[in-house]
Amino acid sequence: VTKNNETDWYFGYQCLNGSNPLMLRETRHLPPNLSVTSDMLRPFLPEGSSLEKELQKGNIYLLDYEVLDGVPANVINEKQTYLSAPLCLLHLNQQGQLLPIAIQLQQKPGPQNPVFLPSDSGYDWLLAKMWVHSADFQCHQLISHYLRTHMMAELCCVATLRQLPDAHPLHQVNPAHLQLARLHPQETREQNYLLCSLVSSFQAVGSGLATLPLLLSRGSARISYRTLCVPEDLSDRGLDKLPQSFYAQDALRIWDTVHRFVTSWVELYYHGDDAVQRDPELHGWLTDINAHAARTGRASVGFPQRFHTRAEVAKFVTALIYSCSALHAAVNFSQLDFAFWVPNCPVAMLRPPPQVKGAVTEDDIMSFLPDVNTTCRVLMALNGLSQPDAHRRLLEEVQAQLRDISDAIAERNSQLELPYPYLSPERIENSVAI
Repeated sequence: VTKNNETDWYFGYQCLNGSNPLMLRETRHLPPNLSVTSDMLRPFLPEGSSLEKELQKGNIYLLDYEVLDGVPANVINEKQTYLSAPLCLLHLNQQGQLLPIAIQLQQKPGPQNPVFLPSDSGYDWLLAKMWVHSADFQCHQLISHYLRTHMMAELCCVATLRQLPDAHPLHQVNPAHLQLARLHPQETREQNYLLCSLVSSFQAVGSGLATLPLLLSRGSARISYRTLCVPEDLSDRGLDKLPQSFYAQDALRIWDTVHRFVTSWVELYYHGDDAVQRDPELHGWLTDINAHAARTGRASVGFPQRFHTRAEVAKFVTALIYSCSALHAAVNFSQLDFAFWVPNCPVAMLRPPPQVKGAVTEDDIMSFLPDVNTTCRVLMALNGLSQPDAHRRLLEEVQAQLRDISDAIAERNSQLELPYPYLSPERIENSVAI
């Protein structure tokens, strides 16, 4: 990170494969409040092309942090911090690199809100990218991480405990993914630790604790059912066609695998669409999820109001499993890798966004960054959140040992006239199943 922090290609790489790959989207039309012109951006586009042509080709991408517009900034250690709500245009060049070509630090255009370009002074351009990263940190931690994964899991877990008996197929489909079965003491401790870590970190970041209700409400309003369904989300945002979007590639693979499993599971228990329509517990579960989504500000989430087919059930459950497992891994366990180098991910900014170009020096860059105390508080919280679960490590160890036993038994049996396979771990059920 330290070596690549100042490069434009690494900025674009993080938009695709960093800890928050959920903000970037292809755009065919420029936002009306972004003050760029074709002439302004022509030097950063292929020779003979134009902004209009690149938009038509689908080569222009947008980061828009309007969710932060007007959000009051935090006061940390008696020092006022500052927030911005930037817009950033990126171009997919002929080498397949996604490069930033314009950054406007506030939503409202005007003479005191210039558009920063790669041709500006190195420090102006670097500072503009740092403001984008700082805004991304605020959105990542609360919306992409906490709201999109933890709160989603809680919503579905509570609905399951209320509406589905233990024997229901959706209660059994794979409770480890959604914590659908029950809240173990360990999971409760982890949830409490998460909340404590979030409280601690948000006392030391630019958005602050006071903004949590506002940001959660705004973030909830921007989540739809399509954004939870990986194929639709990636297609809508134009990421499925990018060879350098490793998040998109891996997310599609995982979604497809989970979806095939869930589809087979649903078809195992529901022998036709009519069986889905006649299941009152299933529809009570869905109604509970929709009702509590509405109460928490997610009325526009767009969940189906009723299941009519097995395919609808399978898709819905796949979206929940992905959100609470794979998506959480992508946005949680990656964050320390990108946030550890503070200039790459400023958790707060101690000076307001620049209103003119050409006034920033190297010393000025450092003066925007939070102090060591503040940074350490946040990094300690992120470090705690990024640690793998100790229980999972124990499970992986015993599974590896059992695989070794299975391999040894298979090797032995291959040499026997009368093989004995009955205690091969791969044939042992978890319990008395039959």
